[in-house]
Amino acid sequence: MEATDLEPAAVEATDLEPAAVEATDLEPAAVEATDLEPAAVEATELEPAAEPEAALPRTPAPEGATVYIIAPADGDEVTNPVNVLFGLSGGGIAPAGVEFAGSGHHHMLVDTGAPAENLPIPTDANHVHFGLGQTETMVDLAPGEHTLQLLLGDYLHIPHDPPLLSERIAVTVVE
Repeated sequence: MEATDLEPAAVEATDLEPAAVEATDLEPAAVEATDLEPAAVEATELEPAAEPEAALPRTPAPEGATVYIIAPADGDEVTNPVNVLFGLSGGGIAPAGVEFAGSGHHHMLVDTGAPAENLPIPTDANHVHFGLGQTETMVDLAPGEHTLQLLLGDYLHIPHDPPLLSERIAVTVVE
C-alpha cells in the first residue's frame, strides 16, 4: 500500500470521547534526592564575558579642551531647584546628531562615576543628556549630599577620545 492509496479517516469531534483516567490511577515517580547527582561543572570551564565593543569609532577630543561646572561650587549648600551652569573651553557646543569638528554636547553625571568610554552614554536619572546644546539646567535633587560631574559627548553621545570630564563636585541640598 502506498501513501497515495490512503484516504483521510472520516472522524468527527462528536465521535471522540475523553480518556477515562482519574488522578487516583496515577502513581508518583519513585525518585529520591539521593538518586540525583549534582552536575559536574568546574569554574575553569567558564570563559569570561567579552567586553562590548563600540559600534562606531570615538571622536577625537579637541586638543586642550576642558569641561567644567561654573556653578554651584564644590561644597555648596543649595536648595531646589538647583541651578547648574556648564562650561567648556577649547571646544564648541553642537546639538546631538550634528557632526561638527571639535564639538559635542553636555551630559551631567549625578551621583555616579563615568560610564564606559566606548559606548553611548546611558540615559537615566544618573546620566542626564543635554542634546539640544544647553549650557545650564535647573534640577531637583533629594535633600542630602550629591555629586555632579559633566561629560562631553560627541554627536552620537559617545565620550570623546580622551574623555572630556569636569572635576566632580559635591553639593548638599537643604530644604
